[in-house]
Amino acid sequence: MSDRERKARPTRYPGYDVLDKRSTPSWDEATRTVIAQRLATPAEPHFFNAVEWLAVCALCVCIVPQANALPVVPLPQLLDAKLLKNTGDGYRDARLPPLQQAWRTGLAALDAESRVRHELPFSRLEKSSQVALLESMQRGELTSDAWDGMPAKLFFAERLLHDICSMYYSHPHAWSEMGFGGPANPRGYVRMYFDRRDPWEAAEAEAGEEDKARKENQRAR
Repeated sequence: MSDRERKARPTRYPGYDVLDKRSTPSWDEATRTVIAQRLATPAEPHFFNAVEWLAVCALCVCIVPQANALPVVPLPQLLDAKLLKNTGDGYRDARLPPLQQAWRTGLAALDAESRVRHELPFSRLEKSSQVALLESMQRGELTSDAWDGMPAKLFFAERLLHDICSMYYSHPHAWSEMGFGGPANPRGYVRMYFDRRDPWEAAEAEAGEEDKARKENQRAR
């Protein structure tokens, strides 16, 4: 997708692309480096094996649907990169194993539960059956021995939801969709009042005023 096509797509922040800030005073070199790394996330998995990768791709579609998103946030790839680096959160519920082990166990258990119910791995199920199985996980109804003592409900909340959603909201494509300017470093914020917006922040379009917002967002650098 070209820059022109991306900025012309329907959005609450028409004409806004957070990546336009890359060479402006809004971001410093440290910020640019971090964001460049996220944009360069490898397309192929390096932590998940082939079976796990299929399950992860299906999970990401269920948790954060992006059917109408352009461009798409590469959630499976971002999750794979996080697990390859083994980057923890600085805390962990004692009932959960470490990050990498939790995901290996959770994905294997999910496939085991899916095979018992449907005689198919999770990635091969119809979308409605995938969602139903995840809802059972969320309610704590999955109790197969394959969970190896890890509470399915806790895995759903603290790993599956937490990791996939945090990956989504850490990516510049998601920032553009919600009008976020990225790390406020070094510029920060000045107009700290209700209903006030700094010139380098995105303008949300009111109904019928999309063109006005688009013009303002061309200056949001």
